[in-house]
Amino acid sequence: MNSVSASAKSAAISVHSSETRIGATPILHEMDLALPPKRWTSIVGPNGAGKSTLLRVLAGLLPTAGQVQLQGRPLSQWPARDRACQLAWLGQGEGGGEDLTAYDVALLGRLPHRSWLAPASAADHSAVARALHKTQVWELRDRRLGDLSGGERQRVLLARALVVEAPVLLMDEPLAHLDPPHQSDWLTIVQGLVAAGGAVVSVLHELSIALQADDLVIVRNGRIVHYGSCADPKTHAALQAAFENRITIHALEGGWVALPRAPRPM
Repeated sequence: MNSVSASAKSAAISVHSSETRIGATPILHEMDLALPPKRWTSIVGPNGAGKSTLLRVLAGLLPTAGQVQLQGRPLSQWPARDRACQLAWLGQGEGGGEDLTAYDVALLGRLPHRSWLAPASAADHSAVARALHKTQVWELRDRRLGDLSGGERQRVLLARALVVEAPVLLMDEPLAHLDPPHQSDWLTIVQGLVAAGGAVVSVLHELSIALQADDLVIVRNGRIVHYGSCADPKTHAALQAAFENRITIHALEGGWVALPRAPRPM
């Protein structure tokens, strides 16, 4: 495994674990990963490789036979509210309160910043307005979440994650239901977060978009088989191997794209 890894103490988030199980079934094995701040890391791999499970372990949503650290401190030692201010989460296919307006759904992301039963502050409302404008759903703010299209809903849930204003943001399949223009907007948002000093970790099926990240974590059969820069030819070779050489990596306009490889005729 190529290492661009930070040490656990200097990492934005890290995991060191021998095994992760769901029920009696082992899903992840020998996880040792430390992700630095000011970087966007994409987690990729074949279906069923364990990508989403790894992200959920990093978020503290699944127990593991080891330790997850957030900013050099064990996740288990963080008070719940402090952890929620430092680590934001956007899950795959999440519910969000179907009868709530888009504005109120986004406002839920500010709960860790408020005392129990305290009303939303001017800073809370400013954060919500910024996030809804960034995700281009400000005009939908008074509509019920349950009345929105899949793409509109996804952008509202992204706004809810953004309003936390956490230095670490984990996202599982954040491009679900987004058309290419809104995928481009998502890229702009991620690049802005990283430029501001944040760490972004995303699970993506869209390999060409994943290759626009700073670093790639490649997971296969429940193991991290490679961690390296998206510009490194070794990363490209590892990515192609993880998909049984059924994809090819090509340079395009200063970046990289992954294309399916047509099977050879019999």
